Amino acid sequence: MNPVYDGTDLFHFDDEISAEEHDIVRRVRAFVRDDLLPVINEYWERAEFPFALLPKLRELGIVGTTIDGYGCPGLSTLATGLVSMEMARGDGSINTFLGVQSALAMPTIHRYGSDAQKERWLSRMARLELIGAFAMTEPDHGSDSARMETNARKVDGGYVLNGAKRWIGNGSYADLVVIWARDVSDAQVKAFVMEKNADGTYPQGYSPTVITGKVGKRAILQPNINIDELFVPDENVLPGITRFRDASRVLEASRIGTAWEALGHCIAVYEIARKHALERQQFGRPLAATQLVQEKLATMMGGIVSLQSMCFRIAQLTDRGQATGMMSALLKRDAVRVARNTVRDARDLLGGNGLLLENHIARHLTDVEVIFTYEGTDSVLTLLVGRSLTGMQAFTAE
Repeated sequence: MNPVYDGTDLFHFDDEISAEEHDIVRRVRAFVRDDLLPVINEYWERAEFPFALLPKLRELGIVGTTIDGYGCPGLSTLATGLVSMEMARGDGSINTFLGVQSALAMPTIHRYGSDAQKERWLSRMARLELIGAFAMTEPDHGSDSARMETNARKVDGGYVLNGAKRWIGNGSYADLVVIWARDVSDAQVKAFVMEKNADGTYPQGYSPTVITGKVGKRAILQPNINIDELFVPDENVLPGITRFRDASRVLEASRIGTAWEALGHCIAVYEIARKHALERQQFGRPLAATQLVQEKLATMMGGIVSLQSMCFRIAQLTDRGQATGMMSALLKRDAVRVARNTVRDARDLLGGNGLLLENHIARHLTDVEVIFTYEGTDSVLTLLVGRSLTGMQAFTAE
């Protein structure tokens, strides 16, 4: 059996991966190698989403990850993390697309939707016949999402929503969007599923505008969304959500996925940097024969091993029901810090060549800058961990 961590498994994490999980990794890795990497730079440079890859992505049988039933694969917690790692080794934008679909939109419906809603949407989402989006972040409320201003007003047969959302992955072409809004009747945050019309257009009141000029994750489209008197019928309100804390449970799980993504970026750039150091001749010998380069490679490997340790451990704790919000906050915070340093060292090792898309490190470098911010900024996650350690709230002066 070929190891998952070929050349980066110093602590034998591969021994913890089952034969079934190995098979999943091999399928995803083949997709990344044969279908994704040959074309992604072109899409990334043009800031376009590679819709042409969706049929191949569908064939992998991974959409929906841990959800069991409704046509979803019911992957193990570890397999789900490994999928995120492998996708990120190829490209962060595609990993984000899959994360929005499988780690945000679908789990929200599965956890909080009615049986009828699950039957109606999940199997088609697993086949990528329906693309989902998760609309929580607002122009003035990112880290403080609990203060969201988008509101929902009860009317005959449903709700009318008003407000604005920002940085909503897939939100400019999604077939359904989970919109988080505050019910004006009780001031509680709830979730409303907006669907496209039968002709493929968006209903009146939903207006997405793709954000341009991004330096990272350029192949995932993230729009600003204006919501103006948007009607959502009663049957599209997720009944299991009654307060913002319900949303937090979904976000805690997605932070763990971001840590696995950080690990994928680290492994990808380490492999590229090591190969370059062995092949590149400077001053009559390979770069790898110099002390400074070996120090960088050793530091990069140390970061990879630390992330492997945390990611594998959180998978075990999740399966035991012992994972906590503090754990996911600390994991995501430290994983992306390690990734940030690792991609910078890799870029430095390649010199000017590290700036070229053809060598892939530039994409990983800027994509890590993106994950440094989403699913909880470094500062906010630090304060979440600090509150857990001290029992004291330090977010505001209130």
